[in-house]
Amino acid sequence: MPDRLAGRRALVTGAAGGIGRAVARAFVDAGAQVLLSDVDPAVEQVAGELGATALVADLADRDAVADLVAEAPQRLGGPLTTIAHTAGVLTTGTIADLTDADWDRLVAVNTTATMALLRAATRTVADGGTITVVSSNSGASPRLGLGAYGATKAAVTSLVRSVGLELSSRGVRCNVVSPGSTDTPMLRGMWAGDRSPDEHAAAVIAGTPDQYRLGIPLQRLAQPEDIAATVTFLASDAARHITLHDLRVDGGATLDQ
Repeated sequence: MPDRLAGRRALVTGAAGGIGRAVARAFVDAGAQVLLSDVDPAVEQVAGELGATALVADLADRDAVADLVAEAPQRLGGPLTTIAHTAGVLTTGTIADLTDADWDRLVAVNTTATMALLRAATRTVADGGTITVVSSNSGASPRLGLGAYGATKAAVTSLVRSVGLELSSRGVRCNVVSPGSTDTPMLRGMWAGDRSPDEHAAAVIAGTPDQYRLGIPLQRLAQPEDIAATVTFLASDAARHITLHDLRVDGGATLDQ
């Protein structure tokens, strides 16, 4: 449906690569006018390829978040109707081995940045608009080595649902998309050792019982486009009666939840 988001003015964060880039492309293909943001200057090249505009911003800086949201309507030529927040960072390891710097970075980029974005959005997004935030299924299902990351994502999910309740009287829909293992640089950055990418992928799909990790029933890794299609759906009128929802896009990996 190429016109699914026609007339929408959208801000997409984390748009330089991975899921964010796929969301930006899906929004443009669906007819939205899009402002891309990322801390990585490569976002400007992505915007050029898509015929969109871009702003480089560090979402760990709360003032930068406020400025980004405030400037979005001017860049887009009208009220901001749609936000897709995909930016995030990953640190792996046990809680015992977690450094203060690792924790502070996770909280700053994953949780505090989301809070700052949502806070600014409540004053800027148009009535009847949408806010969709990409979290993670690790926020609901504990994983060895992902405890700190999962904690920040659990907080993200709670924040979005709370803001959705606060904005419901204005018709603003706030939803969460929680991907599982998705073939992005973030996931591949977790793959160490001598195994090939295909072998790593097969191990993720099969699961690791000794780490209490379920496999993926659909027998495939998600692609960024799978997540982007879900975010596009939630931003569209096809999802007009869906809010406060946490939609898992993980091939059934959190079947126990």
